Amino acid sequence: MELLPESVTEADPAAGTPDGRTRDKITQLLLERGGATAAEVGRALGLSAAGIRRHLDALLADGDVTTRSSGGAPRGRGRPAKVFLLTDAARLRCGTHAYDNIASAALRFIAARSGDQAVTEFAEAQVSALEQRCRAAMEGAGDDPMARAEALAAVLTDEGYAANATTIATGGQLCQHHCPVAHVAAEFPQLCEAETAVISRLIGTHVQRLATIAHGDGVCTTHIPSSAGHAGKNISKKNSTVRTDR
Repeated sequence: MELLPESVTEADPAAGTPDGRTRDKITQLLLERGGATAAEVGRALGLSAAGIRRHLDALLADGDVTTRSSGGAPRGRGRPAKVFLLTDAARLRCGTHAYDNIASAALRFIAARSGDQAVTEFAEAQVSALEQRCRAAMEGAGDDPMARAEALAAVLTDEGYAANATTIATGGQLCQHHCPVAHVAAEFPQLCEAETAVISRLIGTHVQRLATIAHGDGVCTTHIPSSAGHAGKNISKKNSTVRTDR
């Protein structure tokens, strides 16, 4: 999906998980404040000392934050508190969130002025270029849905989605471990729906979205029913997202 610029970064395994969302909040806080101690971050986000230390240690290990001495008076008999700051690499990545905010604001404007159908049309227009690239790269994949799903997964991985396709008892699954528009799609599910329709057309059969990163799941999972069970289905039929966790 191409709502954002084509500078898609490598997939983050924590993205979309509770830990990943908490670290996003910490990153945003440090970006806004320029730096903060562990105690200040914990108070701002309502986290325990142990909880905030775990997240900050993970961000340090990932190279997203660095530390310096606060330079203030020592705390009791201890050393001055450490101030946590974003590294240059983390600040650069934060720039993509600015695009997310602009994209969300633009879609709200479209919805307010022209209605939800206009948002749907916008989403379909955005994924059309991705569909064309994928279709061109999948030439020679044949007609078998799973063979096409595997070819599509390879193309989506090249596009930054970290995708893979696997065979399961009821057919197959296409999993995308990264979504470059997850923050925007959380508010505008039309983006996910347009992408699901593209997957259906490219694979050549009806599919169902079982989970999405935008919804808070760890992976976008699309179920591909077995060919025998869906012979003769009209693939232009609207594809749905089915929740399996309720």
